[in-house]
Amino acid sequence: MIKNLKRLDLIFKNEQDTEAILEKTLARSNEEIVNDLIDSGLKGRGGAGFPTGLKWRLAADDPADEKYIICNADEGEPGTFKDREILSSVPNKVLAGMAVCARIIGSKQGFIYLRNEYKFLVPGLEIVISEFHELMDRLNLEFRVAIFMGSGAYICGEESALFESMEGKRGEPRNKPPYPTNFGYKGKPTVINNVETLAHTYSIFKYGPDKFRDLGIKDSRGSKVFSVSGDTPIPGIYELEFGMTLQKFVDDFGDGDSKAVQVGGASGFCVPRKKFEKTIIGYQGKLTGVSLPTGGSMMIFNSSRSMYNVLRNYLDFFVEESCGQCTPCRVGTQQLLLGIEAVKRGEKPSGYLDKLLELAETMRLTAKCGLGQSVANSFSSIVENFREEMIY
Repeated sequence: MIKNLKRLDLIFKNEQDTEAILEKTLARSNEEIVNDLIDSGLKGRGGAGFPTGLKWRLAADDPADEKYIICNADEGEPGTFKDREILSSVPNKVLAGMAVCARIIGSKQGFIYLRNEYKFLVPGLEIVISEFHELMDRLNLEFRVAIFMGSGAYICGEESALFESMEGKRGEPRNKPPYPTNFGYKGKPTVINNVETLAHTYSIFKYGPDKFRDLGIKDSRGSKVFSVSGDTPIPGIYELEFGMTLQKFVDDFGDGDSKAVQVGGASGFCVPRKKFEKTIIGYQGKLTGVSLPTGGSMMIFNSSRSMYNVLRNYLDFFVEESCGQCTPCRVGTQQLLLGIEAVKRGEKPSGYLDKLLELAETMRLTAKCGLGQSVANSFSSIVENFREEMIY
């Protein structure tokens, strides 16, 4: 099925020279390293897309004595399983990125916040971390990394809810500002990066910013690790360039009958077949524009799938995972689910879907965090593009 698929090997290439690369990198000034990250165009691979170098610089500029670096490995987005593979295959790259960040911002303590379902990774990670601490001693760096286990809450993938969890509180999002680079874990400046983001920094340290920047397109530089699932003959994890169209993606990964792709998991957008050619996978724009960002989940649906059932599953998930802190999300998710069920049963007219779309937009504007705000992504894109399947 794959035709001329250009797979990359920046992330998963097993590097044997971690110590040499770290020594070479740490011999440079903090400003030079941060400038390389900025010049590379690396943005956060968790989906938000904040420039990594800028985040490190903001934390470094804060005068506080106590700072932290956290690797967000709470990979709870449905359809995403790439970070698990990175931590299994090349954890040394992630740790190297944390070490350089620690030197730049002045941190002595780092954490890997690991989702509870990945507990099986702990024994192997502890061995790698022990070896990493020996490397830190050889490089005269006072930096240590510990594993913090999550408890299976989707909301704790949101950075401020993650901090609350680590502090022994209920995992609920904080108001912003202040932002983590000034007020994060324990109220101290904190850099929190996704697993894949940290692994990419290692590639930039080794090969330089130009090689990374040469991949992808404007404002969406570098490669991206995709978790491909659904109606595909080749499910799995693939590292590809940013900038491909969804048409190219389904040509390579679809089964010949792809009618929709859910880009970015349950919190992402559902793109119908008629928009494949015009939709680019990247950070620029929105669904109404040219391209879509993604944390890595790419779920393909063919014509045998009911998009009503897909949406109902997503809403079931959001109802379960809403922390309940804010009314738009707590009540809104339930009303959206009850609403589409009522329309499907014929208890509400088809025009009621327009009321539900208005509710989803209200949630996008008023919910406190990304969970409630992003419910509108999948809801609106599925209802608007597959309206007939919500009714019949």
